[in-house]
Amino acid sequence: MAQGSTRLAAVPSSFDAKALVEKQRAYFESRVTLPLEWRRAQLETLGQAVRKYEAEIFAALKSDLNKSAEEAYLTEVGSIYGEIKNALKHVKSWMKPRKTPAPIVIQPARAYQYADPLGVTLIIAPWNYPYQLSIAPLIGALAAGCTAVLKPSELAPATSSVLTRLLTEAFPEDVVTVVEGDAETSRALLAEKWDLIFFTGGTQVGRVVAEAAAKHLTPTVLELGGKSPCIVDRSADLEVTARRIAWGKFVNAGQTCIAPDYVLIPPELKERFTALVQKAVTGFYGADARTSNDYGRIISPRHFERVSALAGHGKVAFGGEREASSRFFAPTVITDAPLSSPLMQEEIFGPLLPLVDCPSIDEAIRFVRSRPKPLALYSFAKDSAVNERVLTETSSGGAVVNDVCVHFAVEGLPFGGVGESGLGGYHGQSSFDAFSHKKSVVKRPFLLDLAMRYPPYVGKLGLFKRLM
Repeated sequence: MAQGSTRLAAVPSSFDAKALVEKQRAYFESRVTLPLEWRRAQLETLGQAVRKYEAEIFAALKSDLNKSAEEAYLTEVGSIYGEIKNALKHVKSWMKPRKTPAPIVIQPARAYQYADPLGVTLIIAPWNYPYQLSIAPLIGALAAGCTAVLKPSELAPATSSVLTRLLTEAFPEDVVTVVEGDAETSRALLAEKWDLIFFTGGTQVGRVVAEAAAKHLTPTVLELGGKSPCIVDRSADLEVTARRIAWGKFVNAGQTCIAPDYVLIPPELKERFTALVQKAVTGFYGADARTSNDYGRIISPRHFERVSALAGHGKVAFGGEREASSRFFAPTVITDAPLSSPLMQEEIFGPLLPLVDCPSIDEAIRFVRSRPKPLALYSFAKDSAVNERVLTETSSGGAVVNDVCVHFAVEGLPFGGVGESGLGGYHGQSSFDAFSHKKSVVKRPFLLDLAMRYPPYVGKLGLFKRLM
């Protein structure tokens, strides 16, 4: 691909968003993005660029979130390599029209779904996985034959800077443009007419994005969040359960949209479960997590203060240590938090794990159903009937039985929310579909133009009933 001429600086509030959209739209309307060869070339270019910048990506994630290279690869970098490889392997088949049966009444006919690229798209990325959640949607956009403007989060400035250099070097502005800036920049971008807006972030901002999109009837993919519950049954292997929940909760210092947000657990298991979580945390990060190379930091002073305030609700069973200067907040388990408290009403997005007394699966299901639909739900039981009840009687964006978070890694599964936790899904073919319009097409020959479809219809009702 042609090289970008210069690195894009952080865009001032006066930047011309309309000109940027028009430039990409002119390129898209040239129809150059339609062929398979163009799409494969963009994906290959992206693959080469992310490998070239791998060391800088690791350094940026360390700077922004204190992620070790190992954690960065496990949770961000490695999955991008997999997504690009998967798209290159399958984009040809994804592009093929998908055949579907046609009814007898319109025969002879062939019916298809064509995948048309939506066009000029806006991707607004979050700060918690700032690399992975920027590039993964971009893979879908390029595979589908779209152009894209990427707005990284200003709260992860090192990663935003690397993304700007990486993508500006790899692509001309009319294919991919990175726009750095704050909320004012996002508002300027949202004021324009796009063919799709892909947003990952909180529910509150998601509503703002949806409102802006509605003014232009622009479709959206909203990857939001919510309070993802863990339901622990008495039949669960408690030690494995505690270890898996502890990993999913405290990776990235709890700043994960699908992290376990609270645990519904029988009261008599709570003390042992707490001890097992503490044992797992010590095994992961040592006696003092602040000395561990594998434990992250809170993204900003403002979020550190927010998490500190949430920790004040309920009793700290273990953890709670913190250091404002380094934004370190220790893995923490909290009990006896009032259900009306902010800790149990807001998405935590930090290393706090509240335990909620819940004596039965019936009560756990009622509790989950009484609250907004979560992005993820986790059920732990050796009794498969219990897990099936939880899966069938609750609604969530995704769910995992006897583990947490791992559904995100399955490329064949669409990842997304439901209700307040999001709209639409992506990963693998679902990413291609998210950036495509499914156009219904019927092809008919001129032969056999059956008279039964034309008026007059007198006497044809019985025939219609037999054929339709």
